[in-house]
Amino acid sequence: MPQLLAGKTALILGIANRWSLAYAIAQAFHREGAKLILTYQGERLKQTVEELAAGFNAQTLACDVTKDDDLARLTNELKNQGTVLNSVVHAIAFAEREDLSRPFAQTSRGGFALALDVSAYSLVAVAHAVSPVMAPPDQGGGSILTLTYLGSSRVVQNYNVMGVAKAALEASVRYLANDLGPSNIRVNAISAGAVKTAAARGIRDFSKMLESAAKLAPLRRNTDPAEVADAAVFLASDLGRGVTGNVLFVDAGIQIMGFALSE
Repeated sequence: MPQLLAGKTALILGIANRWSLAYAIAQAFHREGAKLILTYQGERLKQTVEELAAGFNAQTLACDVTKDDDLARLTNELKNQGTVLNSVVHAIAFAEREDLSRPFAQTSRGGFALALDVSAYSLVAVAHAVSPVMAPPDQGGGSILTLTYLGSSRVVQNYNVMGVAKAALEASVRYLANDLGPSNIRVNAISAGAVKTAAARGIRDFSKMLESAAKLAPLRRNTDPAEVADAAVFLASDLGRGVTGNVLFVDAGIQIMGFALSE
């Protein structure tokens, strides 16, 4: 069976550990034959990412997406080594723990700005940084993918400012898709169901959210990270060549549900 990403190069931003969705996507991309480049933020994460990269025979590059100088350096490093990107995965989001644990109306000004900067604007900044090194239109262009969640369009208890940030992220996907479309660069998001990741532990009562989702979802279970990763392969491959500006739900169907009557 042919590998769907053979001969393609993918840049993945946001791998923090083996339990992240970004790592699941890296596994799937590697399985499908892609050459991987992984980024890390600062010395604190360098060793972890390098250890994970070794399993994929992947290159690692430093990049803090909140720093314009880092993004410019990333562009130059990719240009200087002659890298042509076919796919970019943006798996980056952050909000202060206190802004996830108190009512949204009490979100601090600084916390709001930080969540929007890291979780939404960073996609715009990354798209600007990588577009000069994406494959040209006559060579298939490329795919930029980010990760979102249902809390962008519906109130999810304790998701708070992150829901607002994800709403901005999804709007950014649409505007970027329009801007980059003439270069045959597609921009999409995957709205993954709740998954037990290290980042998710910052959401208060997250275990209860998982339990409720498994009962309510049409498939009566939670989302498997491998399902998200396989959807990412589709969007990055030639199979997804006509898809852009979309939010693809991979959440066991939870997004179609309203409320369930108690039994």
